[in-house]
Amino acid sequence: MRLTRPFRRLSPAERQVWDAYPAGTWVDLRTGDKDADDPAKGAGWGPERTVRAEVIAALLLGAREPEPGRTAGLRLAGARVAGVLDLSDATLTGKLHLLNCHLPETVSLTDATTSGVRFRGCEMERVRAARCTVNGLLEFDGSTVHSGIRLDNAHVTGQFRLSRSRLHAPGERSRASESRLEDIRRPFTETEMRERGLDQSQWAVWAGGLTVEGGAFMRDMRVTGGLRLIGAKFNGGVYLQRTVITATGPHAVHADFMESGAAEFSAGFTATGVIRMRGSRVNGVLSFDGATLEAPGRVLHLSHAQVEELILNPASIKGEVNLGYSRVGVLLDSPAAYADRVQLTGLTYESLRGHWTVAERLDWLRRDPEGYKPQPYEQLASWFRRIGHEPDARRVLLAKQRRRRGTLKPTGRVWGRLLDFVVGYGYRPWLAGLWVAVLLTLGTAVFGAVRPAQIDPDEVRSFQPFVYTLDLLVPVSVFEQRGAWEPVGWTQWLAWTLVASGWILATALIAGAARVLRPSGNS
Repeated sequence: MRLTRPFRRLSPAERQVWDAYPAGTWVDLRTGDKDADDPAKGAGWGPERTVRAEVIAALLLGAREPEPGRTAGLRLAGARVAGVLDLSDATLTGKLHLLNCHLPETVSLTDATTSGVRFRGCEMERVRAARCTVNGLLEFDGSTVHSGIRLDNAHVTGQFRLSRSRLHAPGERSRASESRLEDIRRPFTETEMRERGLDQSQWAVWAGGLTVEGGAFMRDMRVTGGLRLIGAKFNGGVYLQRTVITATGPHAVHADFMESGAAEFSAGFTATGVIRMRGSRVNGVLSFDGATLEAPGRVLHLSHAQVEELILNPASIKGEVNLGYSRVGVLLDSPAAYADRVQLTGLTYESLRGHWTVAERLDWLRRDPEGYKPQPYEQLASWFRRIGHEPDARRVLLAKQRRRRGTLKPTGRVWGRLLDFVVGYGYRPWLAGLWVAVLLTLGTAVFGAVRPAQIDPDEVRSFQPFVYTLDLLVPVSVFEQRGAWEPVGWTQWLAWTLVASGWILATALIAGAARVLRPSGNS
């Protein structure tokens, strides 16, 4: 084939790549020495291992036709790619596969359409692939990217692989709009960049709106910076087992409104920074089993989310957890999962799993920084009732009334304490029976020893101290004893006490019954 003018002078390494492309065969420039072939030392590789980025781009953009009966593709190992690899806005038919290569400048796939892109074990400066479409596999396994990966609104029809990669946020080297030209009349200020969410300096992966049809495998990564996955869709799930993220800003993972078939932040996953997944939807398991999470203030923000099964059994956690207004099918957790405060208002769940006592669950409810809210107690009591644990449900509802009492005015608190003391707010009606038994025993003993005086001496009556005491306790005289006998001396005070106690017990029982029978939505 006759070369175009820019490519009439190719180095031997470039000539190999040029000739191999039509058949899609490999060009391996590695020496076999593991230390010498380390792409981290690629800056020192000579011209025998150097391929200009423009040569690679020209081939992928159609400088050579495929060999008949073969599939064209660029497969290159152990090369230093000189210059910016700019494939923006292009439609590529051949696959790009680089192995152990050194790319000291940016790789740009912005708005490109390609059939597959793989960078395995490469040393890279930055990847820009906003709005690109990859019809196949997008891979960075084992690669090091020093200034972050941009994938906002990209679409990957196959898998997305980042396992064993080393990623770093760009710091102050990245601008909001990475175009070469800016509007000189109205450039973004730093404040506007933060307000619009355009400041990429703290994000190792900037991938809002990314769609991955296959699985996103991000295991064993080491990330300095955060993962920005707002509105991303991972139909095949996202997997970050054993990944370590050290945030340079407040967030280690920012994944509001993310949708995923599953999400594994487990098996040694470690994050220093906030994990924020507000409004996210996980149609399978969202797991933090064996994870280590740490952040000042709030460490896990999972409010307004929908999760089929949430496993919250971290190896270590430091910070507040927010589960408010989320809908969870199965919640598998442990008391150690909440080292600090936990927001539970609005949380609903179908099932609870884990080794908890009722006392531990009540302590869980008391940790809400918003103070007393009735819904978390009613939700827990409802679950106990569904599994047939009615005594536990009553215990939870009694704890709810005691917590509510602290929000009332002094008169309400006094009446609440009386209801609690007498009948346990209606959830312990046996207390009323106990009080009646004590008062009956006391009255029977006292009035048996100090007999009341008969009011009408001409009337023939037989005095029974038990019946007389019972008649005093009942708010309305049933046995006509209190009108026939008059207590004498100090026993008058006992009689008055029994009458008052009867009214108090009756009122407390009625108030407690009304509280128990009231619909749970009313406090």
